[in-house]
Amino acid sequence: MTASDAARALWVVVPAYNEETGIGATLTALAAQTDTRFTLAVVDNASTDTTAAVVRRFSADAPFPVHLVHEKERGTGAAADTGFRYAIAHGAELLVRTDADCLPAADWVTEARREFARGTEMACGRSLPRRDESPSPAERHLLPAVVRATALYGRYRTEHRHPRYRAPYVLCHGHNLAITAALYLRCGGTPRTPLEGPPEDVVLLNRAREHSDRIARAERMVVHTSLRRLRAWGARRTLLWCWDRRYRPADPRQVHVR
Repeated sequence: MTASDAARALWVVVPAYNEETGIGATLTALAAQTDTRFTLAVVDNASTDTTAAVVRRFSADAPFPVHLVHEKERGTGAAADTGFRYAIAHGAELLVRTDADCLPAADWVTEARREFARGTEMACGRSLPRRDESPSPAERHLLPAVVRATALYGRYRTEHRHPRYRAPYVLCHGHNLAITAALYLRCGGTPRTPLEGPPEDVVLLNRAREHSDRIARAERMVVHTSLRRLRAWGARRTLLWCWDRRYRPADPRQVHVR
C-alpha cells in the first residue's frame, strides 16, 4: 500500500466545539505522529468562536490532508457520527477518533494501525491526564485507578452481560477509540444524542459488541486528556456524569466546560 493509499484508508476524526484556544495543541500533536499517513476530519460542531479558522490555518501546512466538516446539531455524538460518515463516504476503511482538548501520544496512529492489523474491529485506548495541565499526584494516580474500578463495575453490570453481546465489555473513551468502517456501518454507528444524553462512547461500544467479537482494550493506544471538567465540577460530580449522566448541571449550557 502506498502512502497515498494508506492516507485514504485511515481517517482521524476530531469533533470540536468552541475550541479556538486549545485545538491548536491537538492539531500539533497529530502533526507530530510517527505515522502521518492518514486524513484528518475536524467536525466544527456549530462553534461560535474561531475554531474553524484555526483549523483552516493549520491545514495550509499540515503533513496530511485536512477536511473541515460542519455539523449544526450540538453534541459529540452528532459531531462524531457526521465525521465518521463523511470519512466513510470519502473512502475511509479505518476510523480513529480523539477530541479537540486531547493530546494523542506520538505513536497513537501507529498503535491503532497495529490493532487493525491484528484483526481488531474496534480498539478502545488508554486515557491519561494531560501533562501540560500539571496534574496533581491524585490526578495522576488516583483518578486513573478510580476509572479502572468503574470499568470493572461496568464489565459486570447485568445490562452489559446480555447474551446478545458477542464480546466482553471493555473500558471505552470517546476521545480514544478506533473502529473499522465496516463495523461502524454494521452496528449503526454513534448515537446522535445531546451531550447530556446517554454517553455516546458506551452506546457505540455496546452496539459494536452486538455485531463483533473482535473488540479489544488497547493499552498502547494512549491519549492525554484535559482535566478541565474534573477541576470545574470536582471528582464526585465528574464521576457521576461519566456514570450514565447521574449528575447533570442545572443549566444545560454548563455541560460544555471551557
